[in-house]
Amino acid sequence: MSRLFRGATIVWVVLRHGLDELVLTSFQKPWLRMLARVVSIGRNLDAPRGRRLREALERLGPIFVKFGQVLSTRRDLLPPDIANELALLQDRVPPFDPNVAVATIERAFRRPLGEIFVSFDREPVASASIAQVHFAVVRDRYGVEREVAVKVLRPGMLPVIDNDLGLMRAMAGWVESLSADGKRLKPRQVVAEFDNYLHDELDLIREAANAAQLRRNMEGLGLVRIPEILWDFCHPEVLVMERMNGVPISQIERLRSAGVDIRQLARDGVTIFFTQVFRDGFFHADMHPGNIQVSLEPGSFGRYISLDFGIVGSLTEFDKEYLAQNFTAFFRRDYKRVAELHVESGWVPADTRINELESAIRAVCEPYFDRPLKEISLGMVLMRLFQTSRRFQVEIQPQLVLLQKTLLNIEGLGRQLDPDLDLWSTAKPFLEKWMLDQMGPQRFWREVKAEAPHFAKMVPELPRLLHDYLRHKPHDHRREMQELLAEQRRTNRLLQGLIYGGLGFVLGLLLLQILIRWRIY
Repeated sequence: MSRLFRGATIVWVVLRHGLDELVLTSFQKPWLRMLARVVSIGRNLDAPRGRRLREALERLGPIFVKFGQVLSTRRDLLPPDIANELALLQDRVPPFDPNVAVATIERAFRRPLGEIFVSFDREPVASASIAQVHFAVVRDRYGVEREVAVKVLRPGMLPVIDNDLGLMRAMAGWVESLSADGKRLKPRQVVAEFDNYLHDELDLIREAANAAQLRRNMEGLGLVRIPEILWDFCHPEVLVMERMNGVPISQIERLRSAGVDIRQLARDGVTIFFTQVFRDGFFHADMHPGNIQVSLEPGSFGRYISLDFGIVGSLTEFDKEYLAQNFTAFFRRDYKRVAELHVESGWVPADTRINELESAIRAVCEPYFDRPLKEISLGMVLMRLFQTSRRFQVEIQPQLVLLQKTLLNIEGLGRQLDPDLDLWSTAKPFLEKWMLDQMGPQRFWREVKAEAPHFAKMVPELPRLLHDYLRHKPHDHRREMQELLAEQRRTNRLLQGLIYGGLGFVLGLLLLQILIRWRIY
């Protein structure tokens, strides 16, 4: 019944805000436009279409707001009036009552607000679908007063999200059972991934841990600032962090007038993203403009400021290496290798003909190389990729859904900052260097050092283990010793072979690295 009621609510909101009329008028067919006029009879649809869409998404709740946030970064796909309205969803969702925020804080820490903060601004500075943010001043454990940002969870979110996810699960089941592409697209697994991420976002302690991890990972990069978490003031419903002062990245003219190199900013964004994905396997997965600022302070001028870490993505070593090899082969236009990787990973059936898949990938990708973002039609690329995936029965990978969403955010952000950005040439050197690090002697020595504690513990135990073995086998020591000596001789031969083979492997890797560097440079 709850799903039925939620479905009826969605239909009512769609009709109330005239979204059906908005969809019909977007088509060029005269009879569809006439139908749009007919269905709008008796309804007051005088408000601008972008505003109606934004208000409908706000009314429908967090999942729909996040969908609007993703769309807002793709100005290449939307009319300007709709894109401008959806941009308000990034940090200008209607706030909830500040008294409710104060009550949440006092309940979380079981103290009056005045005992927690030196000062607290009741007017929120930002409000999104899950939480809103207030500025405050707090006295830390050392007695030092610090300016902080206080994030407070929006009340009543869990039942709304659970209802929407239940409806999405039901729809995914229908798609899987009724659609010819149902099993290949794995809709239920995709919804399960969203379920995990959305419920994680409702726990602000988890978000604080994500922020702390990203801060450590990015510390030596020198391109992005991430706020410090004040753990003494954190709770599942309240998060207190260092206050960051920056300019929203959407205010490009203000940044340009302050002297920020916008083109370099675009390239730095690509570097940050690929570093988080391929080096760390842990990336910020909600990178819409509302969560990104740029510092104008002297010590960090022109650096990114990342905010809101409720949604992060993580990749296994297998996923990282597979994706890096795919990207590297793609940037080198080695379409045969891309096709082989799809077969090796099991993304396409094992009996797929490599040459046919190679030809199809070449036909999709080749027209878009060496072009700036402003000349690339993402809609056309996605349509052709979807057609190719259907033809070759490519299986959707649910664990990469967040990465695909973030790629859309990054590409849309890059398009706003620098339409002339060549995404391929910017990312290629980073990926090739990363591949060298993974294939070269650096990785060999890293793994040896990682295993060294295990070897150091095992070697001193060998005499005792041998003694215990002989003591518990008193009969026929001579035969046991002969077998032991023979086994030792075999082990010595094996170790010699491994040492010589290892030396040959390292020398081969060094030679391969020299050849690759010679080819790159």
